[in-house]
Amino acid sequence: MTSVQPVNLFDLDRTAFEAFVAELGEKPFRARQLMKWLYGRGETDLAAMSDVARGTRDKLAARALTRVPLQIAADHTSTDGTRKWLFELDDGNRIETVYIPETGRGTLCVSSQVGCALDCSFCSTGRQGFNRNLSVAEIIGQVWLATAKLAEVDAAARITNVVMMGMGEPLANYRALIPALRLMLDDLGYGLSKRRVTVSTSGMVPWMDRLTNDIDVSLAVSLHAPTDDLRDELVPINRKYPIRELMAACQRYVDGDRKKHVMFEYVMLDGVNDSPAEARALAKLLRDFPAKVNLIPFNPFPQSGYRRSSRGRLERFAEVLESAGILTLKRTTRGDDIDAACGQLAGAIEDRSRRAEKFVEPRFGTRPVIAIKPDTRERSAPVPATRGAR
Repeated sequence: MTSVQPVNLFDLDRTAFEAFVAELGEKPFRARQLMKWLYGRGETDLAAMSDVARGTRDKLAARALTRVPLQIAADHTSTDGTRKWLFELDDGNRIETVYIPETGRGTLCVSSQVGCALDCSFCSTGRQGFNRNLSVAEIIGQVWLATAKLAEVDAAARITNVVMMGMGEPLANYRALIPALRLMLDDLGYGLSKRRVTVSTSGMVPWMDRLTNDIDVSLAVSLHAPTDDLRDELVPINRKYPIRELMAACQRYVDGDRKKHVMFEYVMLDGVNDSPAEARALAKLLRDFPAKVNLIPFNPFPQSGYRRSSRGRLERFAEVLESAGILTLKRTTRGDDIDAACGQLAGAIEDRSRRAEKFVEPRFGTRPVIAIKPDTRERSAPVPATRGAR
């Protein structure tokens, strides 16, 4: 007889949770009780869930897990207060998660994949290769563990913002991303504001549209160049979804909501994309669009081949954008002494992407682009008894 694989409750958003308890013969309020224990109180021991009936707990013990599938392999704190965790997964792969404390807010940078297949030329994660997508439990588990570890040091420490800007391309793991985002927004999960949860993408246009329709969160786009020729080199997926298509998807995201804007991320690379001419081209591209531009100093890593733009070049670039009426932010590098800054996350990855077999010839330069097939299968409800963490 085939054994039934337990369901990890951390893999379930509220709808899937209610479907699962219904399968056990329980009322929907049991799901709400359990979510309050798991997320509100950080409790994973069924025996400690005192307001859940013993019979329900017995059923859960036989059919479910309440386990965050991550272990802390390393925990580093920067001189500026930034904290980075290296989490080891059950299969031995490792991912990184970063907490950035600021006055009045605390931002958690969460990973969505083990590695990344998009191969952006200035990003350390992309150089590591790609292994697999994370499960819902592995994504939301980063928030759960970070919350617990921050409370051990400072009871007042809070995660007020989550950005899906860690390792991986979030939209390439769409199936797990959406339930994880729902848990972040749910009052029975982490109750975060939809404007304080941000998904960053390199420009996977069809899934940007799906995101726009499926859930209301903030959007950040890794742009990094104002023209296709240059962006093809820096962000190879641009060859599949060029800037014209990317900007059209951004327009669809903001249509009908005057409060919405798109944050465009722009890593400043010395002598590559940081000239006044490129600033003027970027200003023209974003003219009359509800945009913010975040200018990010490049964070070096071994054999990157790039240098950080000087402060003077960054300031001149910003002046061009600001004179065009574009809201421009100049990010201060955080956590670079512990390799926690933007573009530096690496983890420990066994590259199973077999990239060499998937390369296609680029139109410009020598950098290849890999074909990406996102995992977009929907998690059905009710949840089958055989479904567990992927």
